[in-house]
Amino acid sequence: MRTVLSGDVRLAVFEEGPPEAPTVMLVHGYPDTHAVWDDVAAVLAERFHVVRYDVRGAGQSGSPRGTAAYRLEHLKNDFFAVADAVSPDAPVHVVAHDWGSIQSWEAVTEPGAHERIASYTSISGPCLDHVGYWMRDRFRRPSPRKLKQALVQQLHSWYVLAFHTPVVPELMWRLVLAKRWPELLRRVEGVAPRPDHPADTLASDASHGVSLYRANFRERLGKPRERRTEVPVQVITPVHDNYVTPALAEGAERWAARLWRRKLYAGHWSALLRDGAEVARMTTELIDHVDGKPAAHALARGQAGAKQGPLVVVTGAGSGIGRATARAFAARGAEVVVCDLDEDAARETGGHAYRVDVSDEAAMRKFADEVAARHGVPDIVVNNAGIGHAGSFLATTTEEWQRVLDVNLWGVIHGCQVFGKLMADRGEGGHIVNVASAAAYLPAKSLAAYSTSKAAVLTLSDCLRAEVSRRGIGVSTICPGLVNTNITSTTTFSGLSAEEQARKQASATRAYERRGFGPEKVAAEIVRAVEHNKATVPVTPEAKAGLILSRLTPGLLRAAVRFT
Repeated sequence: MRTVLSGDVRLAVFEEGPPEAPTVMLVHGYPDTHAVWDDVAAVLAERFHVVRYDVRGAGQSGSPRGTAAYRLEHLKNDFFAVADAVSPDAPVHVVAHDWGSIQSWEAVTEPGAHERIASYTSISGPCLDHVGYWMRDRFRRPSPRKLKQALVQQLHSWYVLAFHTPVVPELMWRLVLAKRWPELLRRVEGVAPRPDHPADTLASDASHGVSLYRANFRERLGKPRERRTEVPVQVITPVHDNYVTPALAEGAERWAARLWRRKLYAGHWSALLRDGAEVARMTTELIDHVDGKPAAHALARGQAGAKQGPLVVVTGAGSGIGRATARAFAARGAEVVVCDLDEDAARETGGHAYRVDVSDEAAMRKFADEVAARHGVPDIVVNNAGIGHAGSFLATTTEEWQRVLDVNLWGVIHGCQVFGKLMADRGEGGHIVNVASAAAYLPAKSLAAYSTSKAAVLTLSDCLRAEVSRRGIGVSTICPGLVNTNITSTTTFSGLSAEEQARKQASATRAYERRGFGPEKVAAEIVRAVEHNKATVPVTPEAKAGLILSRLTPGLLRAAVRFT
């Protein structure tokens, strides 16, 4: 720790990481101290000179008297005083949260700020002047959508009015809230108490910090200034923020010429206290790009005005539904990664091709690692690889059961595990599509192993959807019926000779060809399922009718199975 003077206010400054590396300044919000950045700083300090400071009125820094001492102009001066002290010869990268972000906007939009600030990542704290213009726009040019946005934000900002009440907020913090704050964070945001957060000084920090609201809100919202910047700005929006709505980021490109918007599926404080590693990753991606490296896929997608499509992974993409799905996403601007046991067939599909056996867990983990390293974490994963098998339960051998379940069920499990974990850890959402079959809910005596594998995929998908929805990850199960693909020519049959199997395969192929329902129609339903986050999607007419029957008349359906 060192002390930096800003006027007559003593600021406690904390440094870690290699001092010769680029400097990243972390500015905390209300009612926190520098300790709220512990997780973020731990990751960034591996590469950067990380600087944190307790803002005036908080932690180990001085607490000036009077509301006027907390005006934005003084907070801006504090920021530059610290920046000049810790990095006098090079511009700093800035990451800020909540009120730290509000006061950092004041510095970032100062004329000539780009000479002292290399990049700015803002989390849950807009520029108050920008908010003033945002509110004016919604009431001067109203529409139902804009009025709803304004009303919702005002409801989320109820505490701002409460903090303008004399004396009461300070008493509440000192007598009630400070003691219960750890439990409130745990209940509302799932943040477990930790040794350094909340700080022992919380009651006094929160009482002093009320002046931030009283000194700035009415003036800045009532008389907003034109505050623009040449600094590259990344706005990270915690989707589950109870105080700052995502809508406030709309129109920010008016003020920042180089702007990136990114979502983080977290709450106001859990963004730092649970997902600090992801905030550090997003920050690093912007810093690296500003320093000349190609933009990471997720960062490129977030740039205002960019037309970067999603990154899509499709398994079993060498033919049929997988190939049609990969091409459907590619036609919509997606970057596509495809895999298949037949690598040559995967290459014919297009995109980045890999040979992968989805039933092999180690191979799938290696595949996921390679995709993440070379292309980034995928936004959409389609677990399509599957095989066909016909045979009654008693006729199906253990080896046949193993083969069907290894590909049709374990292949999906592996895909969900390796890519679902990457998506969840990234925190920016995504979508998983599992291709099942109408056989999942239309049992047939002749499809014991196949129907079982697909029914398991359907239930697995419902369980997974419930688990990862909070992280912004959708899960869809696609249930085709009779679709004209080459699965009929590779389907195996229990208890038949090679010659008899060949006749069965040829017969099934002719029947599916006469049916005339192509894989492109299934691919279109997969794209729509992702766009609308649909849970279960029966595709063909018989699949749709079967789903209705399975729900309305399950007894009748079970009786009918005896004759299939």
